[in-house]
Amino acid sequence: MNTLIESEEHKALREAVAAFATNHPHVPGTDNRSFWQEAAKLGYIGVNLPEEYGGGGGGITELSLVLEEMGAAGNPLLMMIVSPAICGTVISRFGTEAQKRQWLPTLADGSRLMAFGITEPDAGSNSHRLTTTARRDGTDWLLTGRKVFVSGVDIADATLVVGRTEDARTGKLKPCLFIVPRDAEGFRRRPIDMELHAVEKQFELVLDDVRLPAEALVGDEDAGLLQLFAGLNPERVMTAAFAIGMGRYALARAVAYARERTVWNAPIGSHQAIAHPLAQAHIDLELARLMTRKAAHLYDAGDDAGAGEAANMAKYAAAEACVKAVDQAVHTLGGNGLTREYGLASLVTAARVSRIAPVSREMILNYVSHQTLGLPKSY
Repeated sequence: MNTLIESEEHKALREAVAAFATNHPHVPGTDNRSFWQEAAKLGYIGVNLPEEYGGGGGGITELSLVLEEMGAAGNPLLMMIVSPAICGTVISRFGTEAQKRQWLPTLADGSRLMAFGITEPDAGSNSHRLTTTARRDGTDWLLTGRKVFVSGVDIADATLVVGRTEDARTGKLKPCLFIVPRDAEGFRRRPIDMELHAVEKQFELVLDDVRLPAEALVGDEDAGLLQLFAGLNPERVMTAAFAIGMGRYALARAVAYARERTVWNAPIGSHQAIAHPLAQAHIDLELARLMTRKAAHLYDAGDDAGAGEAANMAKYAAAEACVKAVDQAVHTLGGNGLTREYGLASLVTAARVSRIAPVSREMILNYVSHQTLGLPKSY
């Protein structure tokens, strides 16, 4: 399929999601669970999950489209990146039949959510240095460690936690994924006090010998990074879509203001000092959309290697375009850009999250310089 031209079905999906999100205005800082459930009833939340488990049978292409349009309408759902995109994808691809039947239908219909825990205080972007470990105790697993910046743990029914198990043949630790119920003994959470005001809160997790049954392990114990990146590539694509939606929302507000605000008997948008930076922001967002679409199509086509490269590039491009669009929108409105009435000031901080999470732009540049350009590593 030509990734440059959207199908009529995708165009129709965009229009439907845009209309839905626009007709459900969201007040920043308030609970959006009802919006989540309404979106799920229409099939938007589980559009990427298999039809046999209650999903829409689409892929990351469709799910990223949904998130982008919600963001462009000023009503994004951050947990879409986590629950259906990361956790739903990992369980769909690698889960047992019992895990699929237990989780996928409820993730799709919005009745349950799942968080994702990978980041640790001392590991940073190095997934090879994760210290959360799982050891066998009979047929059970005992999971011990810490995680930080885990979104939505308070509203999630379980958390998909990345731990490490010892390879019996080499003695080296390898990553594995475990489903940890929110009420598991020894599983504690603490909210992180963030300057960023978002509906989805951030948490630190402590796992103190959390006992899990054998069936809590998702996928093959020996699959390692393959399973982990099955969730991380969709995360990057979805983060790009989230950023593009935010950038489009800010740009639309600025363009509307530039059309209406009149100085010296002319709309300020008629002046090139205002118009050109907005045009540049639009171009950057459109270019990021193309790379995001490419990354999503590669992933849905099963090209994990190609998707990994494209997803990193898409996330980088979208984050940069988002930050520039938000900054230019605020500058276009001048003092009004910092008022609560216009709703742009809070995006100044929110836009920068896309530069930092789930992987920093510097680490993406490392990836591209090493993997794409073949340059040597400095570490």
